[in-house]
Amino acid sequence: MLPGEQAAFIKNSLGPAFEKAGIDTRIIIYDHNPNRTDYPITVLNDPEARKYIDGTAFHMYEGEVDAISDVKRAHPDKNLYFTEQWVGAPGDFAGDLHWHIKTLIIGAVRNWCRNVIEWNLAADPYQDPHTEGGCTRCLGALTIDGNSVARNPAFYIIAHASKFVSPGSVRIDSDIPDGLPNVAFKTPDGRIATVVLNDSGSLREFQIRRKDKSIKASLLPGAVATFVW
Repeated sequence: MLPGEQAAFIKNSLGPAFEKAGIDTRIIIYDHNPNRTDYPITVLNDPEARKYIDGTAFHMYEGEVDAISDVKRAHPDKNLYFTEQWVGAPGDFAGDLHWHIKTLIIGAVRNWCRNVIEWNLAADPYQDPHTEGGCTRCLGALTIDGNSVARNPAFYIIAHASKFVSPGSVRIDSDIPDGLPNVAFKTPDGRIATVVLNDSGSLREFQIRRKDKSIKASLLPGAVATFVW
């Protein structure tokens, strides 16, 4: 489906059908990689299609995560979502944690995505069940083997944010010192939660400052931590 065809389908068929039936489910376009941000921008440039569209969804199998902001700049009133990224079985905890935190939990969110979804939630030791022709190597956040449950990289990737960044939180500005990518949030109860990754090859000591308050911390190479205060 080319972008012009997707725009035509939304404005001539899907959007009017939702409207007629009183369906308020959000219509999210594209759902692919940021190497082709021209696709969602083209769809949203159609004024009759865009009135039905809530926003654009992305994966991260090709391209650069910073390109997602191209869509925000072109259509700042539309939402952005990150809807899929797999961890390949059997998993590489250190490598998976580092890449996914840097690229998705930090990168996608700093580029205006309202969420991050890891694929998939749970599977058995053989990465089943899945649909015919589906992903045979997608490692679940949990591996369930009878009564045994193992927590895999995606569990900890998501937990660094989800355990501390409660619904209703908003991203706030934070600077990025060399080798310390991070993302900060203000939670509904007024706390600040900051996810920090040591992306350098050595121990890093740093301060997190907010107004007249500061905390000191250090991280080993490749380590990630969430600071809440």
